[in-house]
Amino acid sequence: MTKSELIARVAAASPHLAKKDIEASVNAVFAAMTEALCQDDRIEIRGFGSFAVKRRPAREGRNPRTGKKVFVPTRRIAVFTPGKAVRLRLNDEDDLEGGDER
Repeated sequence: MTKSELIARVAAASPHLAKKDIEASVNAVFAAMTEALCQDDRIEIRGFGSFAVKRRPAREGRNPRTGKKVFVPTRRIAVFTPGKAVRLRLNDEDDLEGGDER
């Protein structure tokens, strides 16, 4: 789903709101989330999941074309962990036989 598709779905579910206002709200939420992650804050949305920042240590890699060693610096990456409700909805239809019963 793209951001414009998200805005369209929210607009369809909330016909009393202007699409321009919905777009501004979605942009504000994403900006706030981005700013929080940039400050190494954790974002937790109950019933959906959480976003956090992990650090990948510096390492020595290789250029796949030449095989030459390359230094890869430390990186920060955003990771998403789905909440229990999302995991259950994702796996509800794909109920695997012999799976873990909880």
